[in-house]
Amino acid sequence: MLPKHRPKQLSLGPLESEILDILWELGSASTRQIHERILADPDRELAYASVTTVLRRLSQKGWVSCERRTDAEGRSLPMLWRPRLSRQEAASLRAFAQLQQFLAVSDPDTVAAFADSLDQASVSQLQAIAERLRAARQARRDPQ
Repeated sequence: MLPKHRPKQLSLGPLESEILDILWELGSASTRQIHERILADPDRELAYASVTTVLRRLSQKGWVSCERRTDAEGRSLPMLWRPRLSRQEAASLRAFAQLQQFLAVSDPDTVAAFADSLDQASVSQLQAIAERLRAARQARRDPQ
């Protein structure tokens, strides 16, 4: 099932993807924690400001959220960044977008020719997908 939240833009650059992977691994992190994780590779150089810029861009695209925090005395703590989608939800959205693009540019004959050339493993996957679709449609028709 597709997630309710959908980023405004699915495409990500290499550094955006790397930072998102770090957030999926950690669950949440400050800009400093992300920067330190990237710099753990001795062959990498990256300015702290670049990480901040990429996090803001990911937020504008709808991939991450930012939580402003304060301590008991009201002093600001580092902002905490969190992914708005799980890794699996992101993969589902990307697959859905690719399928929509394929169907939008293909006529039924092209789709049929493509499907006819699939190997047995792919055919089994398509049959499993078709069965799940039938079950989901049946569940919508007969809610309990």
